[in-house]
Amino acid sequence: MFDRDTQNQLIADELLIDDDAPPATHPPASRGRTLLLLLGLVLVGLNLRPALSSLAPVLGMVSQDTGLTPALAGLLTTLPVACLGIFGPLAPHLARRLGSEKTIAVVLVALAAGILLRTQLGLFGLFAGSALAGAGIGVIGVLLPGIVKRDFASRAGLMTGVYTMALCLGAALAAGFTVPVAEYFQHDWRPALALWALPALLAIAVWWPQLKTRHAAAAGHWQVRGLLRDPLAWQVTLFMGLQSSLAYIVFGWLPSILIDRGLTAMQGGLMLSLSTMVQVPASLLVPMLAHRCRNQQPPIAITLFAVIAGLLGMLYAPTDSLLLWAMLLGFGQGGLFSTALSLLAHRSPDQHVAAHLSGMAQGIGYMLASLGPFAVGLIRGHSHAAWPLAVLFCLISAAAFTVGMLAGRKRLVAVKAVAI
Repeated sequence: MFDRDTQNQLIADELLIDDDAPPATHPPASRGRTLLLLLGLVLVGLNLRPALSSLAPVLGMVSQDTGLTPALAGLLTTLPVACLGIFGPLAPHLARRLGSEKTIAVVLVALAAGILLRTQLGLFGLFAGSALAGAGIGVIGVLLPGIVKRDFASRAGLMTGVYTMALCLGAALAAGFTVPVAEYFQHDWRPALALWALPALLAIAVWWPQLKTRHAAAAGHWQVRGLLRDPLAWQVTLFMGLQSSLAYIVFGWLPSILIDRGLTAMQGGLMLSLSTMVQVPASLLVPMLAHRCRNQQPPIAITLFAVIAGLLGMLYAPTDSLLLWAMLLGFGQGGLFSTALSLLAHRSPDQHVAAHLSGMAQGIGYMLASLGPFAVGLIRGHSHAAWPLAVLFCLISAAAFTVGMLAGRKRLVAVKAVAI
């Protein structure tokens, strides 16, 4: 089993991409170049959530303006999440052809184009742009942590924390500022959504110097057989997908749910922003506490309980107490996601198995996760009552708890990596 430092490195990189390259052989980078790389990583990470969290606060405006039905709105919130699972596995192939740095630059352009396309060409542009943005996020999300491990190997744990903070900050900013921008433009949602292409363009500019770097070529590949037949691998995959389903329901629908309870669109966006910001300390604190446990079952149970309590509070608690429930929800989701990531290392005998388990868990898991926002859209197409959503949240949470207790046991998947 891995020691703690090894686990931190896996969480930083090999959980997300099967990186078979040997350590880089280039000379140590200057302090200025390192700081520029760090800034680039933060800005790229900052762009991996706004395309998802910016839509939810103005979804009502979009639906009213375009004639979007609740079912189609559910499909719209589902589409980018599904694209994470569809296109993420392509990232290693693109990186081998172009290099990780160039791939990220190209995909950032696609991400900015997708964000802008959502505001043009009516429903076609809205859906096509969402798919393009989701595909870009999926590819970058796989490659970026690999660069973190390669270039910040001795500080992978710290840099993973910085990367996580950038993700949450980007999501929180988009959730909190999209409605004020729309109101500034006379309740026009188009410039409010288009605004989030600007951080992507800024990230491209700062990232551009990284295209000149050279790194050692890959030395070979590792093959892992039997993962799809391993029960524990499926338990980890299902847990990853189910907890992600709850997360993307919140990203896609929380403001709309709160608007139904009497909050304004701005208040709903700010509530989502607050909940997302609380995920930052939780994603750092929970793994530290979990390290003291014999297995991952206690943190899974505690954080999952916080998530379902927070979701039910959003549905039923008095509106003057929603800030507290939003914070509880954010704490639970931040801790739950970091625990789910840690399972990919804890359940794997080596880093190569961890990489392939991650590909399975995140590829299949995100496809499963995309069904959650779609189900909410279908429910809201028939009723805006709270109880059907409460039933859905409880069913997903119960399923996540069941597979989480199985995945959280101190065991390893029964597969091995073979060099080819």
